[in-house]
Amino acid sequence: MLDEGAELELRDIGKERLTESELDALVGAEDYRKFLNPRNELYRERKMGEKPPARAEAIRLMAEEPNLIRRPVVLAGRRVVLGYDEAALRGMAGDAGARNSRKKKAR
Repeated sequence: MLDEGAELELRDIGKERLTESELDALVGAEDYRKFLNPRNELYRERKMGEKPPARAEAIRLMAEEPNLIRRPVVLAGRRVVLGYDEAALRGMAGDAGARNSRKKKAR
């Protein structure tokens, strides 16, 4: 994304965890199940793929166990990309690069 001209702000959610209210805002109207990491041990132990927790419980669990969150989580305005989706990330980076170049031209 940096090669595409995007500016990134990084947050290590293992060290600086997301709060329940941050997760609630991040999930917004999206399907909260998309945010759950199917590779996580807790996800597999609780068979969340077959029987997902309620939204509030999922948010609580993700706040307690950040590895339960599918990563990377990339935000650009209201757009959210979860997991490594190269095409979506390139599209997002291209949009950010175009905005940055317009800002530079406007100066």
